[in-house]
Amino acid sequence: MTGPVLLTCGDPSGVGPELAAKAWAMGERFVWIGDPRHLPPGTPWRSVSEGEGPGDGVLAVLEQGFAAPALPGHPDPANAAGVIATIERAVRLVMAGKASAICTAPIHKKALKDGAGFAFPGHTEFLAHLAGEEQVVMMLACPELRVVPATIHIALSEVPSALTPALLEEVIRITHAGLIRDFGIARPRLAVAGLNPHAGEGGAMGREEVEWIAPLVARLAAEGLLIRGPMSADTLFHAAARKGYDAAVCMYHDQALIPIKTIDFAGGVNVTLGLPFVRTSPDHGTAYDIAGRGIADASSLIAALRMAREMVAARLA
Repeated sequence: MTGPVLLTCGDPSGVGPELAAKAWAMGERFVWIGDPRHLPPGTPWRSVSEGEGPGDGVLAVLEQGFAAPALPGHPDPANAAGVIATIERAVRLVMAGKASAICTAPIHKKALKDGAGFAFPGHTEFLAHLAGEEQVVMMLACPELRVVPATIHIALSEVPSALTPALLEEVIRITHAGLIRDFGIARPRLAVAGLNPHAGEGGAMGREEVEWIAPLVARLAAEGLLIRGPMSADTLFHAAARKGYDAAVCMYHDQALIPIKTIDFAGGVNVTLGLPFVRTSPDHGTAYDIAGRGIADASSLIAALRMAREMVAARLA
């Protein structure tokens, strides 16, 4: 696992290019994959070849051609194919051993679908496809909390049918293995949230906890996993509760993302567990409304770059 951390450009009409320039100016070192025309005016950069390190001078750019310039705040369907190509190129390089990790700047799924027929719900699913993995796990992490949503980008009404015992067990096992491999935690402690209010309150507010979530957690605990649950989500995330686990497995998107974005809105990192390579991303979107104005906060991107390097070190330890 050698080579530089690669930072894909994301949607060039969003804040990705300016955040890359800011992170570099603040001392982060990586190789940016994108079209240098999309960088903020006046950004000093140099072209590098595949596998070359970032060096200590100006921003290192692995040039990727795009069809059109980028107008901040206004995604161009003509650039959708270029965005997809940067992700594919990054995966090819990291799987070939020419990079140590991938950090991805935000994409806009509708823009990619409109411009290039992008058929995936998001980065996570596309990366799994490129890596040949059937199931991966999205984790959101900051120094105070790690959370994993068992179901991700689906409507709330679809969660009860999508959330099966087989899916939840696989998410738990991938999370457990990822904490060992990517975070260096020898015996991870997991907390599992309930699906219903008060974790079903003994079946009075839903039967999923009684009928299969609790038995699943008990079976995994009997195997030796340090796991508790199902626990009421409304008491799972205060400071004292967070001391009792290394990651919380949640049942749906907002149950996981609301607490971490409340605790550390600027510094959260999106991590994909279960890939054969390290991948992180800032925990925010393209921010079209402020793109090009120079006011975007690079904190989450910097945290993502640093976490990528830490995860690489954990895998090598």
